[in-house]
Amino acid sequence: MNNQSGRWLHNLVLSLIVVFSFACSPYATREEGGESNRPVDRTEPGEPSPRIAQEEQARTEGDYSPDIARDTDRRRNQNLVTGVADAQSTGGVAGADDEIIHNTEAYDHVPENQFFEVAQQPLSTFSADVDTASYSIVRRFLNNGSLPPAGAVRIEEMINYFNYSYSPPADGKPFAVHTELAECPWNPEHKFLHVGIQGRVIDAEQMPPRNLVFLLDVSGSMNSSNKLPLLKRGMRMLVEQLNANDRVAIVVYAGASGLVLPPTAGNDQQRILEAMDKLQAGGSTNGGAGIELAYRTARENFHPQGINRVILATDGDFNVGTTNQSDLVEMIERERESGVFLTVLGFGSGNLKDSTMEKLADQGNGNYAYIDNVSEARKVLVTEAGSTLVAIAKDVKLQIEFNPNRVSGYRLIGYENRVMRNEDFNDDTKDAGEIGAGHSVTALYEIVPVGAKVNSGDVDALRYQQERETTDAAAGNEVALVKIRYKHPDGDTSQLLSYPVLDSQTDITQASDNFRFSAAVAAYGMLLRDSEHSGTATFEMVKDLARGALENDPGGYRAEFLRLTSMAADLKSE
Repeated sequence: MNNQSGRWLHNLVLSLIVVFSFACSPYATREEGGESNRPVDRTEPGEPSPRIAQEEQARTEGDYSPDIARDTDRRRNQNLVTGVADAQSTGGVAGADDEIIHNTEAYDHVPENQFFEVAQQPLSTFSADVDTASYSIVRRFLNNGSLPPAGAVRIEEMINYFNYSYSPPADGKPFAVHTELAECPWNPEHKFLHVGIQGRVIDAEQMPPRNLVFLLDVSGSMNSSNKLPLLKRGMRMLVEQLNANDRVAIVVYAGASGLVLPPTAGNDQQRILEAMDKLQAGGSTNGGAGIELAYRTARENFHPQGINRVILATDGDFNVGTTNQSDLVEMIERERESGVFLTVLGFGSGNLKDSTMEKLADQGNGNYAYIDNVSEARKVLVTEAGSTLVAIAKDVKLQIEFNPNRVSGYRLIGYENRVMRNEDFNDDTKDAGEIGAGHSVTALYEIVPVGAKVNSGDVDALRYQQERETTDAAAGNEVALVKIRYKHPDGDTSQLLSYPVLDSQTDITQASDNFRFSAAVAAYGMLLRDSEHSGTATFEMVKDLARGALENDPGGYRAEFLRLTSMAADLKSE
């Protein structure tokens, strides 16, 4: 026998041994009654094992206690990150309790805003943001026994998740502006500026006709209890709020896209729900084709005096057709010119493409929420349906001018990906955020008073310029001027509102509940991000600030925040 034949025979024997060993192993398929006895039959990457799926369903339905099943949640989250290593440690085979999940979630890097000297940059300009996805994504990570990645922590979205019960406008304007200035909790030498904007509230009887197109992801990646099944339950809640003046269509997309329900009267709920109940997950994800069909359907049924909106529900994992993020964003930018707004609802874990969904909502004159359980679905689609669906203003921009006689420096907390050039404030061609009926927007600044050092880095004195001369207004008691530009939902020309902010020496203990609670959320976000600007902030400080601000807590969301803060503190200490 020559060497080549010997190697061939040797390899054949080894192959037979491997096949025989696997056939005798507990992971081989056994035929009993015509059904497979394999412990895990994984048809889609990211689908959980039965035990974890059962607990995930309990959490989704609101019957889940994180304290009871914390160990399993920790295991699931660990598997998201180290599933491959776990499989290798057991010989490359995964059993029922050793699921392999490749975590492909995507979050953008968010560099923190820094301090600026008022002498050099007296203006701070940014777009309004009413997205809330970051808060519920962070909640999901903590409930699963893990700290969130820094890119998932967008502090402005966490602050704007909560209801501050600002007084609505009473002068016919679309907004009321509320400001408060007091001591900064994590740096007593600094001050803390709270700017709250409250949109006009619309009663249910005043709700305009709604032309809604549900654009639903039914690809294989949506086949788990916290994705398509949860999505269908949320959509059912929304449909039950519709009436005969409304029109609903359903577009689905997987490998291909299709119109499964043509525009249907909102009071024909049986027909709408029957179409929804038939949806099943399977196939790849051609999101681009679905977006085009959904916008075309919305345009064909456009209501000039109504709400025209596409509601995109997905995990954002577009993997066929138009998959490039920039191409998808350009498509949305083109479609928004039709006057159709966009709401993006994120679902699931393991392959969540947060960065894509946030950009689509930003460029589509829309908002982005993440739904991790039935309670959140009810909050977004029922309790806050007016603000989610009814736009009262678009291209809303804020610009704050600081008085150099009162302020040496400032730092905007959050809104890093909403910062605009100062000249963009007066440029009506520049896109910005929308605000819905009843929406509130809160912006927070840490302020360095005159006489204190600004940690903005050293810059040499200018050779050819002197310091700016101040005006008579700078000699007064104003700390800053808050300016807002906005357009009506169907308008092209912006309107300007201005509100001065007066100086104050208020101690943090004397500040309002809203002030202290928003400061608590800001500190919580900074601690989660390991911010260099967190000063003396601790999770105990966060809880102390929040505990004294629980009196006005409809829905119990502030109380839940306290629980999540304790969980984050425990995880940080490990």
